[in-house]
Amino acid sequence: MTHPESLNPDANASLVLEYIHAFRQSKTMFVATSLGIFDELAAGPRTANQISSQMSLNPDAAARLLNACVSLGLLQKHDQTFSNTATAQKYLVSTSPDSLAGYIVYSEKSLYPLWGHLDSAIHEGTNRWEQTFGSRTALFDHFFRDEAAKRSFLTGMHGLGQLTSKAVVRAFDLARFQHLVDLGGATGHLAIAACEAYASLRATVLDLPAVSDMARECIANSVMADRVMFQSGDFFTNDLPPADLYAIGRILHDWNLDQSVRLLTRIHQALPPGGALLIAETLLDDDHTGPRHALMQSLNMLVCTEGKERSCSEYREMCVAAGFQSVECHRTATVLDAILALK
Repeated sequence: MTHPESLNPDANASLVLEYIHAFRQSKTMFVATSLGIFDELAAGPRTANQISSQMSLNPDAAARLLNACVSLGLLQKHDQTFSNTATAQKYLVSTSPDSLAGYIVYSEKSLYPLWGHLDSAIHEGTNRWEQTFGSRTALFDHFFRDEAAKRSFLTGMHGLGQLTSKAVVRAFDLARFQHLVDLGGATGHLAIAACEAYASLRATVLDLPAVSDMARECIANSVMADRVMFQSGDFFTNDLPPADLYAIGRILHDWNLDQSVRLLTRIHQALPPGGALLIAETLLDDDHTGPRHALMQSLNMLVCTEGKERSCSEYREMCVAAGFQSVECHRTATVLDAILALK
């Protein structure tokens, strides 16, 4: 039975109801993706009975899930047959080059449980790994605990990178630089985008040995395979490969202030005079009341890591403390913004 107040709420109630119901929508998409509903429909339209039989699902429950996905704009329904929308086909099918399915599965399996303990994180100011998963396993040890988990996490990060890297590397004119080293660059999406944007640039992706196989695979399948290479290493402990331009994307938000300045100082020391560091992070407004996606991400970092999201002025202070002379920020209109620090 539909409650009348949910159909005709006043403006203030509508806002509250939207937030009450928001997690239901996310969880619907998470479960449909994790089950492989969109992958199943990538092969062609199916009825609810066909899907439930093929995937060993309860027929009534499967029909409810499918119809809910129609209401979310993720599926289409004609008569009794379901098919993917263009959005689902592009972003929710795991084999799509633009897929966000890996990030969704990571959100379902890791972030959703961690957020269930946000109240404890607010009380204590620390991440929720031990409370949620029963151990103090380091962040990336958890993501790399087995091949399936590692691939899901890296695929998710690659999908996000596909949405942001082209804008980040074009936020500033980087044409004068010759060699980019992307520290913690994972699958190489930013390095590839940078080489596509600047014809004279070559790039090296530095990341942990566990990333090597998937990174080399993504680079080899890109149009920049002849100008991008992968090198195994730890940017906190190993010597940094020589470069006149370093990049770190979604790295500093993992760490507290002291660890971040330590990394920035290592990068500054490795750069030649006139070199630069390109930082890709989600920028908070200076008064820390927006943008909303940045504030939600900052809470996400609270339950996941030792870090947080920061404002342009905070990044400028960190870079100056590490020795950089000039720091500029640029909002890209994507979920990641760009900061350029010059030596």
